[in-house]
Amino acid sequence: MLIAYPDRWHWVVGVLIANHLIIMLLGLWPRSHWLGENWTTLPAAAIARNEIAFTIDDGPDPVVTPQVLDILDQYQAKATFFCIGDRALKYPDICREIVHRGHAIENHSQRHWHTFSLLGLAGFKRELEAAQNTLSTITGQTPRFFRAPAGLRNPFLEPVLAKLGLRLVSWSVRAFDTRVGNADKVKNKLISGLKPGAILLLHDGNAARTSDNVPVLLAALPTVLDAAVALKLKFVTLSQADDDSAL
Repeated sequence: MLIAYPDRWHWVVGVLIANHLIIMLLGLWPRSHWLGENWTTLPAAAIARNEIAFTIDDGPDPVVTPQVLDILDQYQAKATFFCIGDRALKYPDICREIVHRGHAIENHSQRHWHTFSLLGLAGFKRELEAAQNTLSTITGQTPRFFRAPAGLRNPFLEPVLAKLGLRLVSWSVRAFDTRVGNADKVKNKLISGLKPGAILLLHDGNAARTSDNVPVLLAALPTVLDAAVALKLKFVTLSQADDDSAL
């Protein structure tokens, strides 16, 4: 365009700016499917079986995670923990306990940088590969799913995921439990999203605290699990939902 119509340079610049703004906005929309495959609900077969997935991010945490495991045991509920590689290195025994109790550990990057969405191919490859190696070495199981820090990404992430055999996962409902310390608000938001195929997002790492200084996840989780049981929903890991769908 510039060669053919040099006097229209401002139109070309405008189109380029608009293009980049659209790509940026899609990256800032965690549940978007425009930048590649992205699980916002479980597969159709899992929905038909009334399955839901509790996903828990930013751990492991030495105080919160063991208590979460005990609560899940009481309900015989399985969950998926998206762990940060560096935190897994600090608390490898907790990671092994997560797997020992029948839950899944998936990739949430090695360092959980706030600038993750600004990385290029090399940066994404470095972060995801490091976490894959860290988590698989500790647990003996290779992660199959990835959740981006804060859910933010850019178009360079998809080819890295494809190369590593990872699937991107966001969520159906979240309650911002790293910022909201009101357990009732967190519970009500999560319960409102309970339905077959739902992927719930909670946090054991960086959990907000209630007025009584209780991690909000611990205060909210039993009530949410009770509500799911009342609705006859079945708790599965992401891998279980995916494997069952392939049968």
